[in-house]
Amino acid sequence: MSIRKLLFFNIVRRPLRTFALLFICIVMSAAVFGGAVISASLQNGINSLEQRLGADIIVLPESASEKVKLENILLQGTPGYFYMDKNIENTLAGVDGVDKLSAQYFLVSANAECCTVQVQIIGFDDETDFSVKPWLSEAYSGSLGRNEIVVGSGLSTRVGHTLKLYGVECKAVGKLESTGTGLDTAVYASADTVRDLIKAAESKGISVLSKQSPDDVISSVYIKVKDGYDIDEVAANINLGIDGVQAVRTKSMLTGTADKLSVISGSVTVLIIAVWVLSAVIMLIVFTALVNERKREFAVLRAVGFSRRKLGTQVMSETLVICLIGAVIGIAIASAVVFPFSRLIETQSGLPFLSPGILTSLGYAALAFGAVILTGPLASVYSAYRLSRVDTAKILREGD
Repeated sequence: MSIRKLLFFNIVRRPLRTFALLFICIVMSAAVFGGAVISASLQNGINSLEQRLGADIIVLPESASEKVKLENILLQGTPGYFYMDKNIENTLAGVDGVDKLSAQYFLVSANAECCTVQVQIIGFDDETDFSVKPWLSEAYSGSLGRNEIVVGSGLSTRVGHTLKLYGVECKAVGKLESTGTGLDTAVYASADTVRDLIKAAESKGISVLSKQSPDDVISSVYIKVKDGYDIDEVAANINLGIDGVQAVRTKSMLTGTADKLSVISGSVTVLIIAVWVLSAVIMLIVFTALVNERKREFAVLRAVGFSRRKLGTQVMSETLVICLIGAVIGIAIASAVVFPFSRLIETQSGLPFLSPGILTSLGYAALAFGAVILTGPLASVYSAYRLSRVDTAKILREGD
């Protein structure tokens, strides 16, 4: 019998042993691949959000409950809006250390044909903006006209289609790439469009303002600090010198999120290491236990002419085949869980979640594959050595 046929029969003939080893390999590869992808996705989400904010300080009205509502809008896509007097923008321009500033406008649609949930609308000033336009240009290179919008990747609206907001037909002229944050379910428009939508909402009896005119309010101000100035000091001066507002450093706004990410990433790393070590130990125990069970089998093979080297290769080959199959299945299972349910993971964790690209994912798959392929054969080395050194005559006499 050829070594290939013998290899096949040994794997099939011992289903319990094969299944046990296969299960260990599946768990190991799924843990390594899934854990690596989840950690990378969370880190990608944080990095994406930092790039999208593009400002040193964000100034909000005190009614926005400091930074909580903005974090909900940015991270989880929770619809929300808040307003303050537009004149605050001029006051902020006079604060020492302020280099550039630009206002934004928040509004929530009551109904959207494309969605089963409310849509967050974010308006920006095309003339002064420095935080939205740089990455908005990835989807649309022109200036947004009245009733033109750019939609997030999480919305089903396609470029060229219209979205009815408060009865106003808004044309989608661009669609953004995924960011893994609440920004994926937002709609971006010019300041004029948002003001028109506020007026349209009021005409339908939906009032988002108390007594102010839409032309006299803004939701937030994004600030870029001059080089050489301390960002925390500028934010503190704004909080002390201007009533009714709260200045938040964007980096500090993300501190809690980054800390949470660090804890989760650390836990995932510990889990991966624990699963790998436990799997290696179990494999070693299983292969050691198999030595006595397979002594007679290998004695017979030695008697019919198999060399010691062939016998060692036999054990290693069986292990390698099982590990190959287990690694592929484990990676497939992890992929089926992590990628399709990325939005659910983001919602449950409360953290931005941006899956890595194909090449990066293949790299993590190779890492998981390598971890299993190396661990299995290494765990079987000692068993292969002992089995290839069986005393043929003694074992066969004991069996008589």
